[in-house]
Amino acid sequence: MTRPANSGGNGMRDGREDGPEEDREASAGGGPGMTPFDEIYDRPDPRDFFRGLGRWQYRTPHHAQDVFRRLVAARRRAGAAEPPAVLDICCSYGINAALLNHDLTLDDLYAHYTSPRAAALTTAELIERDRAYYAARRRPDAVPVIGLDPAAGAIAYACSVGLLDEGFASNLETEPPGARLLAAVRRVGLITVTGGASFLSPRTFRPLLGAAREQVWVAAFVLRTGSYRTIADGLAPFGLITEKVAEPTYPQRRFTSPAEQRHAVDAVTALGEDPRGKEDAGWFHTAFHLSRPSPDTTAVPLSTFLREV
Repeated sequence: MTRPANSGGNGMRDGREDGPEEDREASAGGGPGMTPFDEIYDRPDPRDFFRGLGRWQYRTPHHAQDVFRRLVAARRRAGAAEPPAVLDICCSYGINAALLNHDLTLDDLYAHYTSPRAAALTTAELIERDRAYYAARRRPDAVPVIGLDPAAGAIAYACSVGLLDEGFASNLETEPPGARLLAAVRRVGLITVTGGASFLSPRTFRPLLGAAREQVWVAAFVLRTGSYRTIADGLAPFGLITEKVAEPTYPQRRFTSPAEQRHAVDAVTALGEDPRGKEDAGWFHTAFHLSRPSPDTTAVPLSTFLREV
């Protein structure tokens, strides 16, 4: 973990990145130079998603699972009678919700959706099966999860099988939030991001944080190929200090080509990070960022929430 440096008024503690950027700039990198998987993100169900990314050993939700559970427990202890809701941005098919609220692993989900039995079902049959599948594995400490993603098909699936309590197919980078979304996020205590940070800016976060009844924590696993500075700067006016974990980092997925690997190694190196044993070993890696009010950063060290890889 990096030693927290003076935030210098910009809301981010990592002692590396300097200078604010405009909202319009990609704030967390990772988009250009990466293989697109657009065809799997907005299907009627997640089978193509797991088949497509399974080939490249996509792992971020696995790394996030225990971290998010610990964060939810901390927010529950600090909150009122009812548990705070979680807002998962770029939630896709509700995978983080599945792992947070159910006795399942990411490997369980890979096996479930890539099995011959799943392949033989229609989407309607799969949804019916999955509704029972998740209900049977629901944890007693489950919390409400709200999903936000431009992919309407993925959102519809996640709501249909009970992974999301509410889902919104919206892109707040290009459109203002609707009244229903603003009402839903009033009870949110934790915002999570495990993918898509390269497409986000403070424009997405401002209305959500402004609508929440209480201060919200923001937890994000961000590719090391880009900077989180713009988002951290945008969270600071809401009283949130962003801490970045330098070590451990978390493997995201394997590279699809030598060209993709070269792009990642060059991007990480340009940001002053060391790709040895990480990107140069064949994997994208993410760094974990947590944004909290300053008193919370003092009361509970960031290391409390981390798991080793």
